[in-house]
Amino acid sequence: MLDTHVLLWTIGDSTKLSPLISEQISDRNNEVFVSAISLWEIVLKQSIEKLELSFAIEDIPKYCQQMGFSLIPLKPLEVLGFLKLPQKKNHKDPFDRMLIHQCIVNEYVLVSKDAKTEMYKDDGLKCIW
Repeated sequence: MLDTHVLLWTIGDSTKLSPLISEQISDRNNEVFVSAISLWEIVLKQSIEKLELSFAIEDIPKYCQQMGFSLIPLKPLEVLGFLKLPQKKNHKDPFDRMLIHQCIVNEYVLVSKDAKTEMYKDDGLKCIW
């Protein structure tokens, strides 16, 4: 599953992706997921002017479809189970934490450059960069 920044880089500036990640994302044998959580984060950050995009926000699903990514919902039981994810020191971003939780619950690999994701490996998170 792509972290939000990886999704944005994949659509807007793929030069920010590591060679490994670029290869993994473009390999059609790998199933790539994009969570509704990331779409929510993008919309929220754009609405409060913390994010400027070089493309129309409404086109994100189209780009995901063109790249063969699967858009996945946030399920009610995933939301309710979020309380089980330990609060790590200096990591309070609710979007990141919810993506991490969704990956753990569904046994997805999180594709993220965020070093804070490493703190959740002992909780079952698998991640690559």
